[in-house]
Amino acid sequence: MKKILISGGGTGGHIFPALSIANAIRRRYPDADILFVGALGRMEMERVPQAGYPIEGLPVAGFDRKRLWRNFGVLWKLWKSLRKARRIVRDFKPDIAIGVGGYASGPVLKQAQKQGIPTLLQEQNSYAGVTNKLLAAKAKAICVAYDGMERFFPAEVIIKTGNPVRKELEESILSREQAKILLGFDPKRPLVLAMGGSLGARTVNEAIAASLPMLRDKGVNLLWQTGRYGAPEFQAMAKDYDNVTATTFISEMEEAYRAADIVVARAGAGTISELQNLGKTSILIPSPNVAEDHQRHNAEALSNRGAAIMILDADAVAKLPTTLSALIDDPDRSRKLSKEIQEMALRNADEKIVDKIAELITAK
Repeated sequence: MKKILISGGGTGGHIFPALSIANAIRRRYPDADILFVGALGRMEMERVPQAGYPIEGLPVAGFDRKRLWRNFGVLWKLWKSLRKARRIVRDFKPDIAIGVGGYASGPVLKQAQKQGIPTLLQEQNSYAGVTNKLLAAKAKAICVAYDGMERFFPAEVIIKTGNPVRKELEESILSREQAKILLGFDPKRPLVLAMGGSLGARTVNEAIAASLPMLRDKGVNLLWQTGRYGAPEFQAMAKDYDNVTATTFISEMEEAYRAADIVVARAGAGTISELQNLGKTSILIPSPNVAEDHQRHNAEALSNRGAAIMILDADAVAKLPTTLSALIDDPDRSRKLSKEIQEMALRNADEKIVDKIAELITAK
């Protein structure tokens, strides 16, 4: 029986790929013993058990780069996390340890490397995260989604697999018209899907709010995922427009993606991989509140190729209404964006990653 340790999390951008990899391992090896390790208090501690996998939590936290005096507590948590990680690795005895980025993957993979266990890293972004950069020197394989990652990692261990995407999104057979009807929209009218993540993104919401009169005037429908923060304010605005459906969370993402003619979203790696695989015409508004400004690097990798339109967060409220209006009026450009983004897709990433996992376990 193969024993697999998977560590990382903090955001959906780390958790969804980790779960996709775990599901692919389970399909390949139904009796595999899979254990997750996450950070206490972070969303993986809830999402991973919901998906049917056991998880251990570490008291690890990220460094506060603005208020350095707060890092004494962070260092104490890191020391405790290293001790707990050492015990988990020693007791579980994994055949391989997989890191997907996030606070918890650092202590766990460091201890695995010290104990001679092969490690595989999965880097979702075009600009590598700090944890993965620190672990790269001793990793046996690093699975990436973008070219040029030898800037951060040893070239000989890089494998371009792409990012795992939720299977239900790829496997949906709905037409655009069928999906619109299921969501309660007129199938003959264009539909914009706007989303800022599960918590919501205030700038994205404000930019969409500024676009509401234009969308109504053009007869364009809007499916607006506001997220939790600011939901009452923005959902109250939406009630004044009969062409808008605003919701805190979209559970039927396969229907939402299939229905959308244009998507307005943040530029997280997972979202971009979904947009690529589904060939969606997209306007990306990268979050400035992320490590190493990695969302801007992600968005630029697409916009520089003509595969998406990028609007910086600071310009979003002013520029989104006119940018969106021009795109709605230019179906040729919309088709070109869709074609280019789809050509960037790297499919079956989860299976490619499991191929490498199997190779490393065999060579152990």
